[in-house]
Amino acid sequence: MERKKIIFYIFGTLTVLCIIFLPGYSKLQRLREENLEKIQRIKLLKENNRKVSAELTKMKEDPEYVERKAREKLGIVKKGEVIYRKKENS
Repeated sequence: MERKKIIFYIFGTLTVLCIIFLPGYSKLQRLREENLEKIQRIKLLKENNRKVSAELTKMKEDPEYVERKAREKLGIVKKGEVIYRKKENS
């Protein structure tokens, strides 16, 4: 009888501890996962920021680079130039 009481109290205590701490542990795990995702997002944004900064530096310091980009993206031509475009086969 005494042994059954001890087992019952131990089981009850463990059950109560699980009820109290398990939700907190689950939340902690979720927050850790979110933190890792945010760290990876920060790394990607820093890399993107570095690329954009390099592009900006080129734009400020290299007029030929600006000209090349303007020609590529905007189709700008110099006076007297003629643009030839390939017709794509459909």
